[in-house]
Amino acid sequence: MKKILLLAACLLVCIQLHAGVRIGSWNLQNFGDKKPDSVLAVIAHTVRDLDVVALQEILTSKGGARAVARLVARLNEGAVQWDYVISDPTRSENQQEQERYAFIWKKSRVQRKGAYTLALPYQDSISREPFLCTFRAEGMEFTLVNFHALPKKKQPETEIRYLRYFPGLYAGKQLIFLGDFNCPQSHTVFNPLKAGGYRPALMGVRTTLRQECKDGECMASEYDNIFFPDAGFRLEDSGVLPFYRHYNGDMKLARRLSDHAPVFVELTVKEKTVPHP
Repeated sequence: MKKILLLAACLLVCIQLHAGVRIGSWNLQNFGDKKPDSVLAVIAHTVRDLDVVALQEILTSKGGARAVARLVARLNEGAVQWDYVISDPTRSENQQEQERYAFIWKKSRVQRKGAYTLALPYQDSISREPFLCTFRAEGMEFTLVNFHALPKKKQPETEIRYLRYFPGLYAGKQLIFLGDFNCPQSHTVFNPLKAGGYRPALMGVRTTLRQECKDGECMASEYDNIFFPDAGFRLEDSGVLPFYRHYNGDMKLARRLSDHAPVFVELTVKEKTVPHP
């Protein structure tokens, strides 16, 4: 009996040590009413093991908000209940570049703290100004900065460079930058963030879908990522969720859902070491 109790206690400790918060990000490519229920089912199945997910490219029409509500309703058909918030439309002068952002999260695992807002101080500098929301989970509080940069041909680095100022603008918050940067983390534009203690969850990992798989490789560019403050969090896991496998290699069909795969990170609080007297 003692051995059984000891084993159970050991397992409990191990589970607690690895009970991090799982944060995801996904560009859902023109997400609105035209996404059929079959697509929503694949999205729900793909994100079900995450705790909170940042979504990009939600249509500014009422159909975009309805699609997010439909997705959450689909998730809520399971045992775990989810909640969500949606941003106002971003304020780009180019209407074709306007969109909404959203966050969805498990109510039993994550609690939203305070208000959520677009980064209005940068609405004139960033075409799709980031969407910020603060959450609490697993004993940690963090603010997610949900961002969709300009396409590669429009030089997204001209916008990404402003992210270096966010820690000062939102002082006192543990910022986590995530989204579709349309730029690899190896680009020098991210150097100021890295110098400020931010670490990319993914390095050299492709996140966009090819038109078709070649020699078993289905991914094209490393555009999506999650940058977290290394001083506050320990990286337990990270990666890409290959939803396209649901379509058995038919990339044309998969890309009707999105041309991006979701990325995720699992973080735990990094314990502070107390110096001996």
